[in-house]
Amino acid sequence: MARASFSSAQALVLKARGWRPSGRRRWLLAAVLLAGLLLVLDRAFPLPAAARVAAGAGAAVDATLVVLAEDGSALRTWPGSDGALRHPVRIDAVSPYYLQALLAYEDRWFYWHAGINPLAMARALFQWLVEGRVVSGGSTLTMQVARLLDAPPAGSGPDAGPRGSARSLGAKLRQMARALQLEAHLGKDEILTLYLNHAPMGGQVQGVETASRAYLGKPAKNLSQAEAALLVALPQTPSRLRPDRAPQLARQARDKVLGRMQSLGVWTAAEVQDARIEKVFAPPLRARWLAPLAAERLRQEWLRTRRPGRVIQSTLDAGLQARLEQVLQDRLAQLPDAVSIAALVVENSTLAARAYAGSADFGDSARAAHVDMVRGVRSPGSTLKPFLYAMALDEGLIHSESLLTDAPQNFGGYAPGNFQASFSGPVSVSEALQRSLNVPAVDLMERIGPARFAAHLRNAGLTLRMDPGAVPNLSLILGGGGTTLEELVGAYTALARGGLAGQMRLVPGQPLVETRLMSEGAAFIVREILENGGRPDTPFHESSSRVAWKTGTSFGFRDAWAVGVTDRYTVGIWVGRPDGTPNPGHFGANTAAPLLKDVVAALGNSSLRARSVPASVSALDICWPLGLAWRATPAAHCRVQRSAWTLAGTAPPTLPERTAGGGLLQTAWVDAGRQLRLRPGCQPEGGGKPGAAPVRFEAVEFARWPLLLQPWVAGHLQAEVERLALSAPCKGQQPSRSLKLTGIDAGSVFQRAPGAALLAKPSVTTVQVQAIGSRETVSWLLDGRLVGTTGLARPSLSVPLPPAGTHALTAMDTQGRYEQVLFSVRE
Repeated sequence: MARASFSSAQALVLKARGWRPSGRRRWLLAAVLLAGLLLVLDRAFPLPAAARVAAGAGAAVDATLVVLAEDGSALRTWPGSDGALRHPVRIDAVSPYYLQALLAYEDRWFYWHAGINPLAMARALFQWLVEGRVVSGGSTLTMQVARLLDAPPAGSGPDAGPRGSARSLGAKLRQMARALQLEAHLGKDEILTLYLNHAPMGGQVQGVETASRAYLGKPAKNLSQAEAALLVALPQTPSRLRPDRAPQLARQARDKVLGRMQSLGVWTAAEVQDARIEKVFAPPLRARWLAPLAAERLRQEWLRTRRPGRVIQSTLDAGLQARLEQVLQDRLAQLPDAVSIAALVVENSTLAARAYAGSADFGDSARAAHVDMVRGVRSPGSTLKPFLYAMALDEGLIHSESLLTDAPQNFGGYAPGNFQASFSGPVSVSEALQRSLNVPAVDLMERIGPARFAAHLRNAGLTLRMDPGAVPNLSLILGGGGTTLEELVGAYTALARGGLAGQMRLVPGQPLVETRLMSEGAAFIVREILENGGRPDTPFHESSSRVAWKTGTSFGFRDAWAVGVTDRYTVGIWVGRPDGTPNPGHFGANTAAPLLKDVVAALGNSSLRARSVPASVSALDICWPLGLAWRATPAAHCRVQRSAWTLAGTAPPTLPERTAGGGLLQTAWVDAGRQLRLRPGCQPEGGGKPGAAPVRFEAVEFARWPLLLQPWVAGHLQAEVERLALSAPCKGQQPSRSLKLTGIDAGSVFQRAPGAALLAKPSVTTVQVQAIGSRETVSWLLDGRLVGTTGLARPSLSVPLPPAGTHALTAMDTQGRYEQVLFSVRE
């Protein structure tokens, strides 16, 4: 502008002095004046923001923000300040069919004119003079871009297309001026790119990429000839030609473009004929988002870091995500109205998240679906048990078939029970983990230490949150702390990654964060237990859906969990109410586990990877009750033989008893004929009389079962010496270790009152029982199921009579003293 002002002043001075420019100088002066005027106008009316961005002179502060799946498909889009939904795309990412149709139908001379096509303008002027109305606008693509960039916000008019309005003479002149300006600042490909990204396609939708995905469900690079023709026609009158609202009108407009392509010889008659066969259809245009909460998570991260660009790439698989969301939607009908679902699928090899559902139905506010429960902190129930057993394996405490005790126990005032409220007595590590038994897990947790266990998990990326001021305690293994589905899945990947747990990756290029959670051998053994029962004598399960899975249920039925590990993926499922309200009747096994099975099936069949046993793992036959290797155990001490997975070829012995002194190997004294058990200092009957021969006896070593397991151990499983009767004198000297059950005698028969079974609510007959001989807490089990406890403050218990049949009632204290009676009930 300064240069233009100086030139004008100089011309006036020269004229005052009588200077008369020649004809050539007049033209030069006019050119200078025009250039100065254009420069002034260019500064006074700068390019719109989008054009400045294209020219590299501005920042896309108002552009649409898009989160993409791994294949480039849009998961979710946030409109810019102009209200448009626009997925930026380059020319090389658009189908050649679309570019051919666009240039042939809209502006064949696009790459040859300077923004205005004089021939087209002359034709439009002639038609206006003849017809008395505007028949064609004569607009070039550059002029259409000029109108689009100066247009009001997206969707503000009923026909906000490049030809839908603004055909007045003044508007045309403004478009022409802006077109010249665009051509002066931008290259042809940059102008074409602006059209590709700003062409109105109906409502908030702008640009060929957004329209292709919204209406046709595919990226613009995959458009067919018929689809390309449809999207070329759509911007003419977007509101009238939307395929989701007016498919017939859209088809007519498409066929018009196809006809032009044939008449111009761009496409052959056969190609056009095939294209006309395709139907025009699109589902209602609405917020068809995929992984909306994962996308929102990435948007929030982008807002915090303000990374360059407004296109966010994710690791999610669009096809897998769609299948996952459909599975969750199908399951919602079986759940109460306020219950939500979260699911996460992580690829084991890369730790990349392939599917992410923070809720099952993002549009269902009754289920608090806006809450991302992939990151919600909830009680994990029993899902932490595999990590406890892996830790015990690595510390040499157990092997896969170590003998554990599933019986009522009291751990310093904490007396856990099993989910089914029954006990099984002697169980192996494999059985305890597969059946998710609580008491054996708490027993093992006490030996390892809750604080060590929590620190071990935290180091691997799984943090157990507790109330302020709380410290880790035994309840952690049953869900006494809180964690997230994301952290839980990351920890479970260790089972398929040789013991290395990892942090889920949601963005490509994110650093791989992994930590050793367990040894490769422990990971193999625990996975084998969860998948195949953990028995070396059972072959690998070779079905296409080979899954190592574990369920969990938090206290009060608030959370139902299921986590599954396949060769390729680790899948986590959470079901519950985001507000933490209990959901009675829904737990891991009946709610989350079936859903896990459906999700694994939806992942599709994948080739099974060959699995080999790690060098640190070996199969070994062991013996109960000592738990040692079969070859190192005398035959008399091997009451039960089992095949176990062991680490480093060693078989740790059965864990020592918590409530009894001494080991499981003990010594008994028997007479020479091994008919009676003796004790030092006592003689059998007749022994010690004058003239009687001295009594000969010998010491016999035997393996006993832990005291708390005695009620469940059948007679033939006991050592032979334990089944021998004590001689009479020795009985008197034997310290009383028995517990007497009163209220029901062995062999008692109970008969209900006649007709009681016909009553609508028959009265329940009960029997009052009491245990004598113990000052400890006594647990009462009816057919192995806990029915109550007694103690000094409450010495007796009312036991309801069970259904008709033969039953066993057992009273057992914490020192292992017990008595069991068999009785019958008749109707």
